[in-house]
Amino acid sequence: MEKAMEKIEFVRFNARQDRTFFVAKRFSQYLNERVLDVGCFEAPLRGLLKPGTYIGVDMAGAPDVHLNLDSAERLPFGDGEFPTVICIEVLEHLENLHRMFGELVRVSQKHLIVSLPNCWRDARRPIERGKGDFAHYGLPVEKPLDRHRWFFGYGQARTFLNAMADKYHLKVTEIFATEQPRNRLVRFLRRLRYSRDAYANRYVQTIWVVFSREG
Repeated sequence: MEKAMEKIEFVRFNARQDRTFFVAKRFSQYLNERVLDVGCFEAPLRGLLKPGTYIGVDMAGAPDVHLNLDSAERLPFGDGEFPTVICIEVLEHLENLHRMFGELVRVSQKHLIVSLPNCWRDARRPIERGKGDFAHYGLPVEKPLDRHRWFFGYGQARTFLNAMADKYHLKVTEIFATEQPRNRLVRFLRRLRYSRDAYANRYVQTIWVVFSREG
């Protein structure tokens, strides 16, 4: 059964670094032991954690382990090798999203932290206005280095993550959304106009889940 969104936290990420600081602070209780960062790119989290506890995996940037996540059948680690595994806004870039989620579960021992973007949010205004474009989609003249393979709203992302918890027998320890700070009156009027799910699909930026091993 689909679980309701528990809460929204208001935060603004003006740069990639801001998101890294948010992750380090918001999830600090889960990052005290060895951490595997899947899709780390430049691995900015490495410098914010205890020395020797961080391993980053990606095909580009500054990972500790170079691996094309989109073509990999397995992550090159043992079952339950890392107390905490994180995968922050990465799965939507992978054609093999479902297989890779299973790999995240396999190599995690205690906690798995996953975030997914609300793709509908960035697409909404250009589509409503009938002009403009939005990142990671469209039809550029040259093949892009990076793009999203999946297009989904907040509701679909939530349903997917809850379904993964059921499939892999994981406990949803935390589930929340982040949204850019707005004037309170504006938020109030939007909530009056739209249902809870419609509001989330239109304005929520990211959904975050902390999964824990049951038992």
